[in-house]
Amino acid sequence: MLHKSSKTLLSLPQYSKGLNVRHFRCTATASQAANDIPEMPACSFKPSKHEGPDLNSVLSTRKNNLNPALFTFYKEPVYVHQGYMQYLWDTNNKRYLDLFAGIVTVSVGHCHPAVVAAAEKQMKKLWHTTNIYLHPKIHEYAAQLVAKFPGNLKVVYFTNSGSEANDLAVLMARINGYHGASPYLMGVTALSTWRYNNPTGFGFQQAMNPDPYRGPWGGKHCRDSPAQPGRQCDCPQGQCKACDMYVDQLEDVLRYSMPKGRVGAFIAEAIQGVGGAVQLPDGYLKKAYEKIRANGGVCIADEVQTGFGRLGSHYWGFESQGVMPDIVTMAKGIGNGFPMGAVVTTPEIAATMGKALHFNTFGGNPVASAVGQAVLEVIDKENIQGLCADVGTYFMKELEKLRNEFEVVGDVRGKGLMIGVELVKDKASRTPLPAEEVASIWEDTKNMGVLIGKGGLFGNCFRIKPPMCITLADVDFSIAVMRAAFRKHANKK
Repeated sequence: MLHKSSKTLLSLPQYSKGLNVRHFRCTATASQAANDIPEMPACSFKPSKHEGPDLNSVLSTRKNNLNPALFTFYKEPVYVHQGYMQYLWDTNNKRYLDLFAGIVTVSVGHCHPAVVAAAEKQMKKLWHTTNIYLHPKIHEYAAQLVAKFPGNLKVVYFTNSGSEANDLAVLMARINGYHGASPYLMGVTALSTWRYNNPTGFGFQQAMNPDPYRGPWGGKHCRDSPAQPGRQCDCPQGQCKACDMYVDQLEDVLRYSMPKGRVGAFIAEAIQGVGGAVQLPDGYLKKAYEKIRANGGVCIADEVQTGFGRLGSHYWGFESQGVMPDIVTMAKGIGNGFPMGAVVTTPEIAATMGKALHFNTFGGNPVASAVGQAVLEVIDKENIQGLCADVGTYFMKELEKLRNEFEVVGDVRGKGLMIGVELVKDKASRTPLPAEEVASIWEDTKNMGVLIGKGGLFGNCFRIKPPMCITLADVDFSIAVMRAAFRKHANKK
């Protein structure tokens, strides 16, 4: 679904710095404190006092009683106590601007009042019953959700997570003819951080990552983005040769790595999440889908991170590439942090699943359905997609100024509020900034009150994917914090 004002994003006509765009949002003009540490925009929300265990007690429990594979960010972990909209508070009531949204999961804002009210209302009525019985919420929500999709994507399966959703999508593809952490899915994710060292894949093959910044092909005309790679190329405007080169590589995978060139499915994000917000060359998915379908496969769009208006120009990431998938997976932002997931597909593919019983105990339960409904309604009523387009474009243009100012900022990329900033030793070589230097900058931004994610093949990419309710004042504050952190890093040289 196209955001109608997307052709005039840079003018930002409907937002003014410091205006209270929504009655419950915390907004103000970011100012510079006397000690040169940026001052966070004011917020009238008052968090409650923390009365639970202290940090040392929690760290002890985590070490002795929780999954040992869990890790924490930062030298001194952030011990979060409460959240409201775009902000988090720790147990000492220090406020942070959340630019990571619980790994791109909090979509319309922490504890958004409308979502909280919907959950509370449903929990007082009915928490759970088997889907063998009928209850209204799952049917109301299913109709509202599929109405957001183009074409013949009309059948929804509800799950509890993105891993479950992608697992089900791959099952559908197999029956019909980092995407998750189940053994069935590990072969889909190429990034080693998220894979165990044991045989995985179940027949998966990886195509070359079509990265216009770090890949073998790419340049200044490759991305449908307010920010383009600094690399020079000889591609004429609107005719990206890099796209064709990456598609040729995909065709080689089909020709030489698949039995008789046949393929079951192709799964991809429109903009990579864990991969460091890598944005595919414009037109890549359209040509890739053509190759896959010509070889007997179905096309799966992973919208776990890119969906629900986050890219601004369109409601779904795949729409930004002008394609129509056969199967779409979603989670994270679908429930604003409530554990939910879904798969949407065509009636024809859904019919193949009817050959056996497929059941999910908690998928589409009454509370989850009520939360999902509320999220869809907030996105529409508050013009969240339009906000992502306008505020996201402003954010990227301000980040480009940092790229021009600091040698350490190699690339700014993305769309809407799905943004990546890649840090390098120098722009000419594009050598990834060493981990200890990335960590130092990252710690400084946290200490000044901004929480940013990390990702990418080398762990040198800042992942900026905030709750989709941030304001221009929040952007100004974030830019001031990053500028201070980059300046401090430069002064150490």
